[in-house]
Amino acid sequence: MYTIGDFARLGRVSVRMLRHYDVLGLLRPARVDQVTGYRYYEAGQLSRLNRLIALKDLGLTLHEVGRILAEKVGTDELHGMLRLRRAQLEAQVADDMARLVRVEARLRMIETEGVMPADIVIKSVPAVRVAELSATADGFESDKIGSVVQPLYRDLCDRVEAAGLVFTGPAIAYYEPVPEGVRVHAGVQVNLQPGGTYDFDVVDLPALERAATLIHEGGMESVDVSYQQLARWIEDSGHRGSGVAREVYLNYGEGDPAGWVTELQEAVTRAE
Repeated sequence: MYTIGDFARLGRVSVRMLRHYDVLGLLRPARVDQVTGYRYYEAGQLSRLNRLIALKDLGLTLHEVGRILAEKVGTDELHGMLRLRRAQLEAQVADDMARLVRVEARLRMIETEGVMPADIVIKSVPAVRVAELSATADGFESDKIGSVVQPLYRDLCDRVEAAGLVFTGPAIAYYEPVPEGVRVHAGVQVNLQPGGTYDFDVVDLPALERAATLIHEGGMESVDVSYQQLARWIEDSGHRGSGVAREVYLNYGEGDPAGWVTELQEAVTRAE
């Protein structure tokens, strides 16, 4: 038999915790000295201790742990519970990280309030023909757009490659509000000839006679800052925007996201 101190070291828990489990009836000592009150444990009790700690670390309450231990949960069941809990924790971590990204982006928006970017240019944009796929996102939030546009581009690139077409310019995405949320259009410039039959849409994006353009550097999780800067500049410079911008991915998707470059293009007219 092992003293409570030795058993605690073997089980990688504290003596205080073993006393607590004893009081709750979760792990009773194999023997208690009637004179000294010292607790003694057997090596075979490590099996119950391991299950107790594993269940507790899965997020179960000690009451739930006790009920499961009473049912003599097997190793396979523990593995199943572990896999389920791992998936839950991974989803929670992903949600928390996405929330942090949104908070950081919102803070950057606040920090840039009143700061007018110096690199906004008014220019004409020629018409362009693109191959595209589209789908609907629930809203304009960056994570909702990203979860739709990224699979669209993967699918589109596979289809363009299968059609034997060649990319002739940067990818272009644009958006349109619809009653269900926002229609996301993922397009790529390729060597398309009229009259072809493809498993994607062929769209001619019209020329923009006057477009306010802004270069956004970095990943798209922070593009909302650039969008708000562009909107403030359009208003403060005496223009009226279309409310919808194109995203032209000049350098995107490879290497460090800090080096990615996207041009925002929004059609504008002079405010009356």
